[in-house]
Amino acid sequence: MSTAPGNQDIWLCPDQLFDGQNLLTDTAIHLVDGKCAGLSSADQLPADATVKKLSGLITPGFFDIQINGGGGVLYNTSPSPEGLAAIAAAHRQFGTTALLPTVITDAPNVLEDAVEAMKDAYGTYGIKGIHIEGPHISVERKGTHEASWVRPLNERSLQLVRDLRDRDIPVLMTVAPEGVAKGDVARLVEMGAVVSIGHTDAGAAQIKPVLEEGANLFTHLFNGMSQMVNREPGAVGTGINSTAYCSLIVDGHHVADDMLRLAIRARPVKDHMIIISDAMPTVGGPENFNLYGHQVYLEDGKLINKAGSLAGAHVTMLESVARMITELQFPAEEVLRMSLSNPAALMGLQQSVASLQNTDLADMLLLAPDYKSFSFLSHML
Repeated sequence: MSTAPGNQDIWLCPDQLFDGQNLLTDTAIHLVDGKCAGLSSADQLPADATVKKLSGLITPGFFDIQINGGGGVLYNTSPSPEGLAAIAAAHRQFGTTALLPTVITDAPNVLEDAVEAMKDAYGTYGIKGIHIEGPHISVERKGTHEASWVRPLNERSLQLVRDLRDRDIPVLMTVAPEGVAKGDVARLVEMGAVVSIGHTDAGAAQIKPVLEEGANLFTHLFNGMSQMVNREPGAVGTGINSTAYCSLIVDGHHVADDMLRLAIRARPVKDHMIIISDAMPTVGGPENFNLYGHQVYLEDGKLINKAGSLAGAHVTMLESVARMITELQFPAEEVLRMSLSNPAALMGLQQSVASLQNTDLADMLLLAPDYKSFSFLSHML
């Protein structure tokens, strides 16, 4: 038998194995020709099997549905296949093997260029689609987005989404209820786009009709949205109470840990929380970058813009997963779902992203027992 990774027929027996949905013990994974060919109880392997025991946890790589940049590259300022390749490569070194590059509020031509780049890059380097975050948001809750480019949803944006969906490219679009007209979200959903509510100052009464039209996510819960108070749930409370998904930045800077715990405990449906990085070019890159003509700097683990406010995040999915498990004490199985199977379910990509079956060896991780480091299986065999 050849020892080349692409030609091996081998069973690996790790301490634990995440199959995309469940965390398993005493389970072996069968690798044939560089892909997962199946799982088996570790005590029921063929007598002639080649078996290798591993310390750690085998899982498919992470799926991040909100990555603005990496490796010194920002999608908005490098809307090209080469820029997307650099962003994906930067995050791959931290275990993210599937991603939705995210273009934020900007001039109309930037969005158009980002869409053209996605048409060429889709399906390469783990790129599973695009996240369009803005420009159809609220100025009052714009965060680091540039107010001068905020605008209502228009036919041109709808056509860009239609062009992507006609090519079967997954689209996630974050809008504010204030930035869309009645029926706009329903039109997007009918095209096959996933619509998220974010960067909004709307209250529950304005948000609920958008949910009824088919919006199915709240973008970075707590951040860039109206807050929960005693007589008004705001976007935060409406999101928590809804059956939609909610994404979270769990770097310890964007949301207090107690609020993370509260929100996760309070959800009415299981497995509808998603970990995102909201990462900027500093991940795998230099400690500053240009955004809207101004420098954003990394200070004490936070990205600070010209106004002294948070401007995206400097965190990886690996760090987020480790922090949720080791510091916040959430069950590893639940956290792995948040970082992989939940976002895959939102985007309708369970089989291609969140299942071990037929997953390439190069897209499987062996997480260390402390969850803080990993190796690609392809580098170990």
